[in-house]
Amino acid sequence: MSVEQQSKRSVTVIGLGPMGQAMAGAYLDAGYAVTVWNRTAARAGGLVARGAQAAPSAEAAVAANELVVLSLTDYDAVFEVLESVAPALKGKVIVNLSSDTPERAREAARRLAGHGAGHLTGGVQVPPSGIGSPESSTFYSGPVELFRRHRAALEVLTGVDYRGDDPGLAQLYYQIQMDLFWSSMVGYLHATAIAEANGISAEEFLPYLSSTAASMSGFQAFYAPRIAAGNHRGDVDRMVMALASIEHVRHTAEDSGVDGALPAVLAEAVRRGVDAGHGADSLSALVGRFRQA
Repeated sequence: MSVEQQSKRSVTVIGLGPMGQAMAGAYLDAGYAVTVWNRTAARAGGLVARGAQAAPSAEAAVAANELVVLSLTDYDAVFEVLESVAPALKGKVIVNLSSDTPERAREAARRLAGHGAGHLTGGVQVPPSGIGSPESSTFYSGPVELFRRHRAALEVLTGVDYRGDDPGLAQLYYQIQMDLFWSSMVGYLHATAIAEANGISAEEFLPYLSSTAASMSGFQAFYAPRIAAGNHRGDVDRMVMALASIEHVRHTAEDSGVDGALPAVLAEAVRRGVDAGHGADSLSALVGRFRQA
């Protein structure tokens, strides 16, 4: 490998929580020269033992390499770090893998442009254990030339899914994935609580839960083209029946001594659709109701 190639295989990672630790470790495993910084310096110890260079300050960490990966809690932390390193930002490419809203990603891109730096937004779709696997995936958005220039470095972390120039798109795709994920996880835990309250263990319940979860992709494939076409005819399902079913879930939970607040929230969302005149329409008509809200 030439000296020029070696210089290109270098990266800074700022933020050494579990995700940042995994990212820095993946770069070390891939032979990159890795500079790290974390507000709590002790977190860098294990990575330094593996060959990483611990920077004495965030500014020094940014100055060390063109490519800087941020793995922070949210964009409040991102903006705090960026303000502290402003003199070192010119000419840098910041790959921001922190989570927040699409609009805040756009704000970060604007701030960095003002300092002469580039910004790629990322939305990582896996936990730390998935970092370093090409089967994992991360959404990216921002200037396509920056994405192409650093694609090989990004692919050290996960497979890549480039969504477009708008810096908010990667966070948008990420957050709508999280919308489904957290709704599903909380629903799973609520259903498990009802099961256990009635003497059915989580392990005994698992195969039935898995069967229902597996069926969801079929429902989504059926409804997606109908939603896109604005077709919410009640020929397959009716919103008023969905409301009745959700209420049955709520009553079952409460009869079991389990908090019924979650199904009550779902019932209220559906009830508003029914009250707006969609009782005989498909539940999919809620898409329009949610947009209006």
